Amino acid sequence: MDAAADKQGKPSLVVVGNGMAGMRTVEELLKLAPDLYDITVFGAEPHGNYNRIMLSPVLAGDKSIDDIMLNTRAWYAENGITLHAGDPVEQIDRRRRTVHARSGLAVQYDRLLLATGSTPFIIPVPGHELPGVIAFRDIQDVDTMLEAARKHRHAVVIGGGLLGLEAANGLMRQGMDVTVVHVTDTLMNQQLDKPAAALLKKALEAKGLRFMLSANTDAIVGPDRVTAVRFKDGSEIPADLVVMTAGVRPNIALAKSAGLHCERAIIVDDTLQTYDPRIYAVGECVQHRKATFGLVAPIWDQARVCGAHLAGAGHRRYVQQATATKLKVTGVDLYSAGDFIGADDTEDLVVRDPRRGVYKRLVLRGNRLVGAVLYGDVKDGPWYFDLIQTGRDISAFRRELPFGQAICQRAA
Repeated sequence: MDAAADKQGKPSLVVVGNGMAGMRTVEELLKLAPDLYDITVFGAEPHGNYNRIMLSPVLAGDKSIDDIMLNTRAWYAENGITLHAGDPVEQIDRRRRTVHARSGLAVQYDRLLLATGSTPFIIPVPGHELPGVIAFRDIQDVDTMLEAARKHRHAVVIGGGLLGLEAANGLMRQGMDVTVVHVTDTLMNQQLDKPAAALLKKALEAKGLRFMLSANTDAIVGPDRVTAVRFKDGSEIPADLVVMTAGVRPNIALAKSAGLHCERAIIVDDTLQTYDPRIYAVGECVQHRKATFGLVAPIWDQARVCGAHLAGAGHRRYVQQATATKLKVTGVDLYSAGDFIGADDTEDLVVRDPRRGVYKRLVLRGNRLVGAVLYGDVKDGPWYFDLIQTGRDISAFRRELPFGQAICQRAA
């Protein structure tokens, strides 16, 4: 029997993944049952747990790495948690209930929590392995970008979603010439409709970013380091740094090799349990009722439910909620939530004020608000989000709805 599992005779909880989802679950567990387990955490990166969402302000120069640390090494020690940072788990032996790390270390578990997150999708075009081609996922990537900004001029960001725009903004703030390349004709097409995306493009162009929409990358060019990006039509643009932000894939290789049931991600039930009752999973690596997750709000909900079940207070169930998106790119206010595309049975309420740069689109199904896109004036975003989540009848203030909470409350 492994010594770590037998310390004080407590059951052993091993956590694979030292990121936000795994550590938030451990924090929830400690609130409810601080002394229940002997806890061991394995992380691939050589740090404590940090706020990955705040990598953009670090890149932009507004925050330091120390500012974004959530759990310092001292926190692990204070809570009696053994941390193996920079030593990823490479194999799970479910029969012997043991994990094996890259260093050769083996630790037994009574309960196992998988929080392996996701891996950036690197578009497999010729040249994608050249030096200077990176993702935007961790502290190491940010260091590489800051180093490139000191030595080079031209950056190309492939992917015009939330992450791509944040990377582009940060690199521009560091003095680089930045072009964002996006495969569809709409920036942030997962979160915005076309009119809002057009306003966003105009605002970011005014700040100095360049965009190539409906652009298909054919190859990344360079003898021994990237020098250009080539498109399907044969045209090229110069590039000393290429940042791929074209989406992520749930990190399921470890779970799959252990024989756990996976589709796009690790299948979990409403308690965040996998098909093996001793093994739980949370965060971007899980699939719950067909959905996978990339935003922080649902992952915090999962952590709360999973922490309660690990603590033996297992009456909670994870329920998916609508999620909202806010854009953190400096000086641009954006908010979207729910089903903002709509369908045959929905109607739109739209307000445009081009002079003030304000655009609002609310999607109604009957007397319920089901989606919202706000640009330029987002203060009512949380109120609209609450209406979407609660399904409240809005017929009493339907006409006033686009003008916000204060006016609607007077009308109601």
